[in-house]
Amino acid sequence: MKGRRQHWREREGRDPYVAKAAQLNVRSRAYFKLEQIQAKERILRPGIACADLGASPGGWSQFAAGIVGSRGEIWAVDLVPMDPLPGVEFLRGDFTSSGTREALKKALLDVRLDLVMSDMAPNITGNRAVDQPRVMALAAAALAFSETTLRHGGALLVKLFQGEGFEDFVKLTGGRFQKVRLLKPQASRPESREMYLLARNYGM
Repeated sequence: MKGRRQHWREREGRDPYVAKAAQLNVRSRAYFKLEQIQAKERILRPGIACADLGASPGGWSQFAAGIVGSRGEIWAVDLVPMDPLPGVEFLRGDFTSSGTREALKKALLDVRLDLVMSDMAPNITGNRAVDQPRVMALAAAALAFSETTLRHGGALLVKLFQGEGFEDFVKLTGGRFQKVRLLKPQASRPESREMYLLARNYGM
């Protein structure tokens, strides 16, 4: 465990996006992943309603709030506390808990979402046999939530790891959305199995 922590510190110290986040005073390096996805896909627009699952420390919510503006709405949820952000309503709770999901749906006040974003990931053990099912379970939970909260034609952006269950999830999502793309933003570490699935036009 000590060796893994030391490796993490060394990697963070060399990471240009960690340095850039500190320089620009943004919440996390994840900010730049969403920025790069937005530059290509334009999933965020002024005035839309969206949910940010696994939000803390708030990189995605911070970036999204700058685009959706005062006319837009953002609901963020995470088990880890998050400092307040203007224009973002934060709910602390474990998204895998049905109680948290129901509380989030209640907070929406019958608003239908334009976009569900999920950057959720489990605590990584380094054992793929353990980590991969957990990642896919979180992705499945985000998909299920999107099916009950998205407006007709809405979109889902969700983190995946390549491995067992990955292809099946892509096919499953393709049956519910008209368009599905896999994205690897430049800010994702090259050695990481991390990918983002973008599904658009829900129910169409």
